Order: sequence, then structure tokens, then C-alpha cells
Amino acid sequence: MAEVRNVELEIFEIISNGGNAKSTAYEALNKAHEGHFEEADQLIEKAHHELNKAHNTQTTLIQAEINGEKFEKSLLMIHAQDHLMSSISELSLIEQMIKMVKRIHRFENQG
Repeated sequence: MAEVRNVELEIFEIISNGGNAKSTAYEALNKAHEGHFEEADQLIEKAHHELNKAHNTQTTLIQAEINGEKFEKSLLMIHAQDHLMSSISELSLIEQMIKMVKRIHRFENQG
């Protein structure tokens, strides 16, 4: 008997984990602005972990579709994909911003 997949639950997992990644990345940026770089780095690592969970769920759905499972393409699924992609982009940008904040901090503390 085929596995019954709760697609809506998986879609909400993508949204939730993607949102967690994004908010954690912004928290990391705030910590960097405060000069707490070790905490910022730990939060970035946590954000990547959340993003990986979202990406793994997305991959599971893609593989299921490739393997012939049919499920409705809904506005909710489109929203989840959009949310995940924006989280990936923002995390990448925030990592670059933290690098800039670290450089500025080093420069300001040189003399």
C-alpha cells in the first residue's frame, strides 16, 4: 500500500523552517551590529540548519513528484517555494553583511 503523504503539513514545514532561518539570520545580523560576533556566527549556523530542514522537505516533495506521486499545485505550495527562495537569498546577503560589519569593527578598533 502506498504511503499517504500529508502535503499540506510538508508545505507548512517549508514555510516554518524557512521563516525560522530568515528570522535567525536577522538576529545574527543584530548581534554582529552589537559586536557579538561569536553569537552571530552561532546564529548563522542555526539559520543554515533550519534552511537545510526546509530544503530537505522541498527535496522530498520534488522526489515524490518525480516518482509519480500527484498532488495539487496550490497557492500555498507556491508561497512555500517563494518563502524558501527569499530565505536562501536573505541568508546569503546577511552573511555578507556580517562580514562587512566584522571588517568595519576591526578597522575602527585598529587605532
